[in-house]
Amino acid sequence: MPKLPILSGAELIRILERHGYEQVRVRGSHVRLYPSVPTSGLKKVTVPLHKEIRPGTLLSIMRDAGLGVEDVDD
Repeated sequence: MPKLPILSGAELIRILERHGYEQVRVRGSHVRLYPSVPTSGLKKVTVPLHKEIRPGTLLSIMRDAGLGVEDVDD
């Protein structure tokens, strides 16, 4: 299994937008993203705007967004 990359919140948001998500709102230091196509089966995700996202948080967001390590390694 490939190693999980270290990403900032802004980097993860750009990756999610490339995979069919769009920003809906920003509240404090968190950005809420919804799938562009609501019937796609993808979940809504919240991304913290931190310099470095903790591995457990990153894995949870990736799981909800249906992404694998190879998808975020772009």
